[in-house]
Amino acid sequence: MSAPRVALCLPGGGATGAMYQIGALAALEDSVEGLDANRFDLYLGTSSGASVAAALAGGSPAQRMYRAFLDPADTYFPLERRHLLRTDVAEWRRAITTALRALAHGGRSLVNKSAAATPAALWEELDRLHDSLPAGLFSLDGYERFLADFFYRRSLPNTFHSMPRELLILSHDLDSGEQVLFGAPGFEHVPVSRAAVASMALPPFFSPVRIGDRHYIDAGAAQLAQLDVAAQRGADVLVVVSPMVPVQADVVPTGHGERKSVRDKGYLWVANQGMRIAMHALLRERVARLEREGSCQVILIEPEPTDGVFFMHHPASFAARRKVLEYAYRTTRERVGRWLVDGEVDRAGWRPRPPPSRLPPPPLPSEAPNAG
Repeated sequence: MSAPRVALCLPGGGATGAMYQIGALAALEDSVEGLDANRFDLYLGTSSGASVAAALAGGSPAQRMYRAFLDPADTYFPLERRHLLRTDVAEWRRAITTALRALAHGGRSLVNKSAAATPAALWEELDRLHDSLPAGLFSLDGYERFLADFFYRRSLPNTFHSMPRELLILSHDLDSGEQVLFGAPGFEHVPVSRAAVASMALPPFFSPVRIGDRHYIDAGAAQLAQLDVAAQRGADVLVVVSPMVPVQADVVPTGHGERKSVRDKGYLWVANQGMRIAMHALLRERVARLEREGSCQVILIEPEPTDGVFFMHHPASFAARRKVLEYAYRTTRERVGRWLVDGEVDRAGWRPRPPPSRLPPPPLPSEAPNAG
């Protein structure tokens, strides 16, 4: 009987989500005999998961990345806030220029209108300013350069053709709304680092990423189409590591102390919670449908909703990163251990990894041969 074809699916979840995925994959290697996170048959990634998928498909060891993020002095993957939060100067220049034109046009129009029509005309002119808002607050160009440099320094390929394992990165065309599979025929010429940032460009935070004459974005919950892509490409088993679960917490950490509601985290986390709710519901629906069809088994690894508070701390905090990594490692080992005992992962061919053999302790001096 031939070995099952196994696909690794890594949806997005921000920086802390990527750390959850790395911790979970390190735990899988330590739990399952012969499992190597660099030897899945197919890798699919979206948003932050695209960078993790690309690194693994290229040969970066999960255990090495796990250790790197546990140690603040480790420079294996020296990501800093400045690589991600870089103002899109060109986009803001366009926004300011068009806003000034809209204001000038509005001023001339209002002067020429009667006093009675002024309130309605004012709102009409203000509507013109909507089109002057920037397409995104930040540019991902800095992160693209960082990722390309990481691939180069660690001798990892930055082309899809050179990947030792099949890699697909999902994004969406901004102007057609269509799903794009970077790495598939017709889109395999794009550098992996460029494809990764095209998959990360989540509105309204990051500006759309231009490739050729098209613009690409992270389409949020639509990224879960990667499960269907994996099934269509003949995967017998889908290993899905998804950090995006709705947060259920009685105590919410904020910059102003502990609070009782996600609302107290402000706009960004209210929007984040909305995305989590949508993605989790769609993920559950897709998993249930694939299992009903029987074409493949889905092994879903995700946090418990009551543990979502781990993801509410800022990823720049070393203590927060360590908590997420260790939580992912510990809970994944516990969960996989139960699955192995119950036979829930037999279809994947998974078996428990035996404990490392230990040499007997050296004899005491009085017990050594020819002692005395």
